[in-house]
Amino acid sequence: MTTVVLADDEALLRKALASLLPLEGEITVLAEAEEGEAAVRETLRHRPDVLVIDLEMPGVDGLDAVARIRRERPDQVILMLTRHARPGVLRKALKLGVQGFASKSAEPAHLAAIISTLHEGRRWIDPDVSALAVVDDCPLTERETDVLRATGEGYSVADIAARLHLAEGTVRNYLSNAMQKTQTRTRHEAARYARERDWL
Repeated sequence: MTTVVLADDEALLRKALASLLPLEGEITVLAEAEEGEAAVRETLRHRPDVLVIDLEMPGVDGLDAVARIRRERPDQVILMLTRHARPGVLRKALKLGVQGFASKSAEPAHLAAIISTLHEGRRWIDPDVSALAVVDDCPLTERETDVLRATGEGYSVADIAARLHLAEGTVRNYLSNAMQKTQTRTRHEAARYARERDWL
C-alpha cells in the first residue's frame, strides 16, 4: 500500500484523483491540500510515501512548497504535476530532488503507475515533459529567473530580497542583467518577456 498526499488548487481534478487513484492501484490518499501552504502542512503532518503536488498554485507555489518540505523531510518522494513543463522550472524541480514529473492531463491509471514507480525508489519524467527540458535557449541564470518570477507575481524589490534571502542591491543587479538580456526597459516587461517564452 502506498500513501499519498494530494496538493492541487483545482478542486475538481484533486477530488477526481482522490477518488480514482485508490481504484487504480494500492493507494491510500491521506489528505488533500488546495494551496502550497496546506501542502507543506499536510505533508509534514501525514508523512506520506509520495506527495503529488501541482506546480502552479496560488500563494506558495509547488516549487516553494517542495523547497520547504525538503528542509524538514529531505527524503520525501515527490511527483510534480504540470500543464506547462517550462525547461527552467523542470531543471529547478529536479535540482530540488523531485523524483517524478507528469502532465496534469495524464490518465489516473498512468499516474497510479508513476506513484508506484516512485515508491519503489525509481524516477519518472513523462516523455513530453523531458523533451521540453532539452530544448532550452534561455539566456537567464537561475537567480535571474527567480527574481523575474517573483516580479511577475507582483512582489516589490524589497519583498523579493526577503523571499530569496538576498540583499536589495543584489536583486536590482539580477533584474538589470535580466532586462539587458531580454532587451526590455522595465523589470515587469522583462518578466512578461521571459514568461511568454516559457523561461519562468
